[in-house]
Amino acid sequence: MAQPIQVPPTMVCHVVAVPYPGRGHVNPMMNLCKMLLSKNSQILVTFVVTEEWLGFIGSDSKPDNIRFATIPNVIPSEESRANDFVTFLGAVMTKMEDPFEELLNRLHPPPSVIIYDTYLFWVVRLANARNIPVASFWPMSASFFAVLKHYHLLRRNGHYPVNVSEDGEKRVDYIPGNSSIRLADFPLSDDSRRSRRLLEHALNVIPWVQKAQYLLFPTIYELEPQAIDALKAEFSIPIYTVGPAIPCFDNGRIDASKHGYFQWLDNQPSASVLYISQGSFLSVSNEQFNEIAAGVGDSGVPFLWVQPRENGRLKELCGDKGLVLPWCDQLKVLQHPAIGGFWSHCGWNSTREGVFTGVPFLAFPIFMDQPLNGKFIVEEWKVGWRVKREVKEDTLIRKDEISSLIRKFMDLNGDEAMRKRSKELKLLCHTAIASGGSSETDITAFLSNILNVPN
Repeated sequence: MAQPIQVPPTMVCHVVAVPYPGRGHVNPMMNLCKMLLSKNSQILVTFVVTEEWLGFIGSDSKPDNIRFATIPNVIPSEESRANDFVTFLGAVMTKMEDPFEELLNRLHPPPSVIIYDTYLFWVVRLANARNIPVASFWPMSASFFAVLKHYHLLRRNGHYPVNVSEDGEKRVDYIPGNSSIRLADFPLSDDSRRSRRLLEHALNVIPWVQKAQYLLFPTIYELEPQAIDALKAEFSIPIYTVGPAIPCFDNGRIDASKHGYFQWLDNQPSASVLYISQGSFLSVSNEQFNEIAAGVGDSGVPFLWVQPRENGRLKELCGDKGLVLPWCDQLKVLQHPAIGGFWSHCGWNSTREGVFTGVPFLAFPIFMDQPLNGKFIVEEWKVGWRVKREVKEDTLIRKDEISSLIRKFMDLNGDEAMRKRSKELKLLCHTAIASGGSSETDITAFLSNILNVPN
């Protein structure tokens, strides 16, 4: 049920936000809602989450005008999600619709607009039946959206399925909105049953977007102009870049006494620490994990590694040159002057945060949109290096190679062009969210639309 809240006496709009129940989806949706409220405090937001996710974020700080409403869990636990992502995704697409419709029947006041995660395509059907405007929020890059929208071109040109070991280095340049892409960087392009099922789910949500009234991307136009322009030419509905959709408006002073790792960072030399995060639930093989950990330890470079599970084993493998934590405030860590590099799985949230803070990347993508994000980091924006140089699926990167790569990457006298470019992209991001910037302008335009006021 929705939490009791005093409806603002001069409320002008009731936004219902419903994210896909995953960390990389919930966080940017919440950040978007906070940005909307920063523009107009007379908006009421009902943020719809599963009971499990209310437990994860229910105590987080938020504006008073955001209230939580819950629906039942779609699968017993997040651990199940990590173990069987295909089943979890299928459950989200089939089991959330009915309880969400029941919630809509109970909500007061009625929604003025629904912002939904694009993967929850059934929201469009429910909203259209009730004549409620709906905005599709795609939580990944616009370039990746363009890839999925035109995935049929891979089949047409004989590039699906892909044998990555043999053809992964081959490039195609026929995806609108994208420069040439290695076949290895396309998502779900192998012929495994798991990939086929996930690809089917992903492709099925795309046609529903045209039935929405708005399409929102948590990106910055200047980072992906080619994709945004191509999509605007193809879609009849308004498209807005509302990025970076990270908690950049909620960066107060750090309570170092609460988070001891900031005290540790304070004692490290400038740009000397490698921050490592491989995401919240996807992972590499145990053998590759061990090689990475041993390589990090052998490099001698100070590190701060966030690993939700297996902390004890990781500490044994890495040695005592750095910290291993189950969680940290990633954006604030990346902003700390001691951080000199970001070993990342290249999820879109982490990619945006790294670019926003001007930290160069060691790109180690695992799955789905991450290889394409890694391509942008390395080839388009030129703010990082690839860890995995060969595209063969069974390639194991040994600790000696990892250790050597980390030392070269963290050498401040090394790739000066990369570090300069990182600072340039940081400035570009900050300019986009400032008054008159591309993201600030698009957020204002979207608000004007849903409030029915002149822009």
